[in-house]
Amino acid sequence: MVKILKDAAKAEKLFPARTDSLVDSCLQGVMGAVCVTDEEDPRSAAAMLGSFIIYGGEPSRELVLAKPAGGFSLTPPDEEWAKLIVSCFPGAVRYPRRAADRNARFDRAKLRSIAGSLPAGYELRRIDAELYRICLNDPVFADGVKNFGTEERYCELGRGIAVLKNGRIVSACSSYSRYREGIETEVDTLEEERRKGLASAASAALILLCLDEGLYPCWDAANGVSVRLAEKLGYTFGGEYSSYWIE
Repeated sequence: MVKILKDAAKAEKLFPARTDSLVDSCLQGVMGAVCVTDEEDPRSAAAMLGSFIIYGGEPSRELVLAKPAGGFSLTPPDEEWAKLIVSCFPGAVRYPRRAADRNARFDRAKLRSIAGSLPAGYELRRIDAELYRICLNDPVFADGVKNFGTEERYCELGRGIAVLKNGRIVSACSSYSRYREGIETEVDTLEEERRKGLASAASAALILLCLDEGLYPCWDAANGVSVRLAEKLGYTFGGEYSSYWIE
């Protein structure tokens, strides 16, 4: 039987080479959950946060089949887990992702320049309780705030910067999740407002905010556009890895 591990730290040994901050969030008990089939001596685990499930340890069909209803991105640590995911979900779509290294040396002056390069008529605002509620009810920006559950928890643990035009949010860079030492970033822009540097400005401002507070803003890219934006901001990338999207 699959259960949520009450002492998530027991599963640390199952994620020895972890680079994903979402796993850190789960293991630290900040957000998300770690699911196992054996609470006393777990040999397999699934770290679950938002729409992501990241596996560790020995391949477990029971854990894979326990995926909740809805769309999820499943990340295997090796090919044995990958084969298991495909055998459980033949319709799984494999896609590449790239995680930025967690040792970026940001150029604050460059980031301030990027943050200050908004076109006329646009402004940056930190996401507060009011903007949190607006983001939560907008399908374009909800992913950047919804995993915190409440506006109080977002204001306590989350961090975010929105770009406003005539009082309307048109772009935002926010924390998809939080772990003790930092956040995982999520950036979105309305389709009609893209290619104006809005995402760059919001992301640069959020990175500066995090650095001022001693937090590290992690970046994980699902496509080339995200990679290029991250590199512009000062991130460097290691190897590529694969995830599987399940509707």
